[in-house]
Amino acid sequence: MRYRVYHIIIYAVIFFFQTKAEGQSKDISRVLVNLYDRVLFTSSDAEKIRLNDSILLIIDGYATSDSVFTHKFTNLRFLGQVSSSDARVKIITWNLVLRNGSNNYFCYIIHRGRRGEKNQVYKLKGEHLDNPASKDKIYSADNWYGALYYAIQPCRKDYIILGLDFRGMQSRKIIDVLSFTTDGKIIFGKDFFLREKERKFREVIEYSSESVVTLRFNSDKLIAFDHLASFSTGDEESPESFGSGLSFDGYIYKKGFWTFAQGVDARNKK
Repeated sequence: MRYRVYHIIIYAVIFFFQTKAEGQSKDISRVLVNLYDRVLFTSSDAEKIRLNDSILLIIDGYATSDSVFTHKFTNLRFLGQVSSSDARVKIITWNLVLRNGSNNYFCYIIHRGRRGEKNQVYKLKGEHLDNPASKDKIYSADNWYGALYYAIQPCRKDYIILGLDFRGMQSRKIIDVLSFTTDGKIIFGKDFFLREKERKFREVIEYSSESVVTLRFNSDKLIAFDHLASFSTGDEESPESFGSGLSFDGYIYKKGFWTFAQGVDARNKK
């Protein structure tokens, strides 16, 4: 009976997005909060997956609606929502952790259509893998590595995106490039990151989940992150032994490339 009730609510949510009904946004937010809370506290993986399917149905209706660029859910700490400053791209991400420790990622990328054209919506699914995303490989929607994206910034015809990937004692911060091809596809990665005379498609920062490592846009031309330092006398090659140091490194944009630099000034210029 309760699933029937939830299906009725979900269809009402989709109706809201399609008809732009007013005064119901808070109700939809409460439905999502309830679903996320139930995912968090249930001990059954089958139940977690069923609840996540309901979340997928709601976000699917939201992502394809005309209001996706003008509306933003509030007070949903489990749902990532970031939009580019040029109002052309919106990314929605969340994750589902199961009892076996697997971390599954769900992502909607919405690319605003030109005047008279519909928005393009890309629906992605990935999961945390033992090996991080390759630094010399281009990914597509079909083999997306999985991450929670929390920042986006236009860069010429592309977009620089910052993401988080984690499981157990290992965390990763990712600097990547999102591009839209002329035939309507998306790709992740572009070889304009320069570090130690090598060109890379992305940067992946691996560190211990017990540490806090920041990665952020300091300006349009500087991506800053904590310098990593080993705090373990054991396996110093393992990402789990690294954490935040006392300085900042970064990538500086100049002459069409993002070039690595140590000891950058990451203070807020404002």
